Amino acid sequence: MTHIAYPLACGIALGIASLNAHAADALPQAQWPFTTESRATFDEPWAMTFLPDGTLLVTEKRGALKHLDPKSGKAGTITGVPKVAYGGQGGLGDVVLHPDHADNGWVYISYAEAGDGDTRGAAVARATLKLDAEGGGSLNDLQVIWRQTPKVTGGGHYGHRLAFGPDGKLWITSSERQKFTPAQDMQGNLGKLVRLNDDGSLPGDNPFADQGEVAAQVWSLGHRNMLGLAFDAQDRLWVHEMGPAGGDELNLIKRGENYGYPEVSNGDHYGGEPIPDHDTRPEFEAPKITWNPVISPAGFVIYQGKQFPGWDGAGLIGGLSSRALVRIAFDGENAREAERYDMGARIREVEQGPGGSLWLLEDGSGGRLLELKPK
Repeated sequence: MTHIAYPLACGIALGIASLNAHAADALPQAQWPFTTESRATFDEPWAMTFLPDGTLLVTEKRGALKHLDPKSGKAGTITGVPKVAYGGQGGLGDVVLHPDHADNGWVYISYAEAGDGDTRGAAVARATLKLDAEGGGSLNDLQVIWRQTPKVTGGGHYGHRLAFGPDGKLWITSSERQKFTPAQDMQGNLGKLVRLNDDGSLPGDNPFADQGEVAAQVWSLGHRNMLGLAFDAQDRLWVHEMGPAGGDELNLIKRGENYGYPEVSNGDHYGGEPIPDHDTRPEFEAPKITWNPVISPAGFVIYQGKQFPGWDGAGLIGGLSSRALVRIAFDGENAREAERYDMGARIREVEQGPGGSLWLLEDGSGGRLLELKPK
């Protein structure tokens, strides 16, 4: 198959007629079940996570890790972040806490790092976090525990979203770096969902563990650009990914399955070359939702709380080109878009905070941290 190059700035809404999922009309603001309050601004924020004391860490793509107390507004910088390869979609990425962070202090970050020549790839490191009285702090004893293999040229499709699962394992989305075919190549981890122990070692029950080497990291393959993952209350793992020209996806992840990219997609290449739809290749796992026109999904949480009546168990996805918050309704192993809220800005991240609160990060320079408050 010949693959056509497409723009680096993924997430451009293309106005193509819907193929498999009707895009919900944005709900009028008067009918929103929430109001928004701006609590801080950041320079190209990418991810956030809350600490046990109710403060939060926010990554900025250029390489800064910020610490914010949303109640007082006091902010500081966390030192000790490794040098990032900033450019395109690359830079400092996700930040999550170890499930036992309160005892061990471990924080995990993902970022783009430079390789030989003009190559780059995502990396994941863990370190212990120490806060200071001034609102800042430091990362100490940093260890790189995972890297994308191979490093390649270009600045797109790192993925590198992180989550700890109910099994205590670390899950990493490793996107295909705009190189297409590596998503089907088990000699590398591009275009794969990766599952590791908390120290980066390989779980013996991974589906391809008997193949050894990089294949032993892989839980599923055939992915494009995965920018959100979340577990539901039944411990099912859901991952969304940006499609090509159309065909954004929400997938229910199954052990060892192949999700088909670039052999199948419900979108087409940006140059206009068609890609066979999922229904032409039933051996590949099909998405539960596809969007065309795209929403450009970024950030994802499956809400479990009581502050927002009717949202318990719902998925909430940030939209970049759609400039929206998209609510997903689940019915067992099926899903549908239930509502869409036009936020008037590109939404990069969605996070649940203490007590069932909900928070959004806008994309870009001057991106606001928004707290959603129930009406």
